[in-house]
Amino acid sequence: MKLTVNGEPREVDVTPDTPLLWVIRDELQLTGTKFGCGMGLCGACTVHLDGEPIRSCITPAIVAQERKITTIEGIGDPERPHPLQRAWVELNTPQCGYCQSGQLMSACALLAKNPQPSDADIDNAMSGNICRCGTYPRIRAAIHQAAAQLNQNPSQK
Repeated sequence: MKLTVNGEPREVDVTPDTPLLWVIRDELQLTGTKFGCGMGLCGACTVHLDGEPIRSCITPAIVAQERKITTIEGIGDPERPHPLQRAWVELNTPQCGYCQSGQLMSACALLAKNPQPSDADIDNAMSGNICRCGTYPRIRAAIHQAAAQLNQNPSQK
């Protein structure tokens, strides 16, 4: 099966019904995407498929064929972090950190569609991502900070 992950063509030998999460983690060794509930309820496994956030734990790999998959590894790196990743660090957003890659992917999709989200926009967009540590106020603040940075310098997207 041919996939495009983080802009790179990849070929994997999996059955079409293999959850995309396991293809990303086990076949492609991109372990930033986490397994949470396995039922698409917690958002820990969120990745983008053609720019839209999806739950990779319940998405069969065949659905992603011929489409663009973006994982947490694809939005930035330590040398060039995405403004959201910088804001997450600057505001000390994570607590345990387990859900944060899914949180960041949902936040990234939000800012791509809405560069100046209100608190209500953020709460709505992030409502499918559960944080057991309750870092929601810090997540909201980080999204606002990243939005401000992106609006000042749109080339950072």
